[in-house]
Amino acid sequence: MEKKNIISLAGELASGKGAVSKLLCEELNYTVYRNGEYVRKLAKEKGLDITSFNAYLKDHPEIDRQIEKSAAEYAKTHNHFIIDARLGWYAVPESFKVYLVVDIDEAAKRAFYDEARKATEKFSTVQEQKEDIMRRFKMENERYFELYGVHKEDFANYDLVIDTTNKTPEEVKDEIIKEYQNWLKSIN
Repeated sequence: MEKKNIISLAGELASGKGAVSKLLCEELNYTVYRNGEYVRKLAKEKGLDITSFNAYLKDHPEIDRQIEKSAAEYAKTHNHFIIDARLGWYAVPESFKVYLVVDIDEAAKRAFYDEARKATEKFSTVQEQKEDIMRRFKMENERYFELYGVHKEDFANYDLVIDTTNKTPEEVKDEIIKEYQNWLKSIN
């Protein structure tokens, strides 16, 4: 398989994918393809919060497949970009595959105080946010295994795994770029 100049950035909820992908784009002069924006848009159109939409997708696998297929289709005609998607590594296996992990308590705080999430996630406490993150993680894992036969949190799927709990987005970006450049230099 020939490598492409594409970084697929997957990871746990609130692990920093959005912030890191933005920094990577700026540093590498790449564009970004975000499945999450598309998913949130569909959820909002249906009048559902993001967790309810995840449950809806379980009964509508054709929508889930359409969402995941969109990244693969994009990669057929594009290069030099970041895929910010849970299954970007699966959709575009010739990409440099990165997975970000984060402590659940830190993830809950990040998500709770993230204003961009408020349109599709409305919680009164950090604890409610944490419980929702755990529900979504479980739902997504079950759905992805049922539909695609994969576990997104299986580290063997990735070229690089980074714990972002105690790192700044800039530190994560620097680590990714270093390893990505090494990966590009290695034999195809």
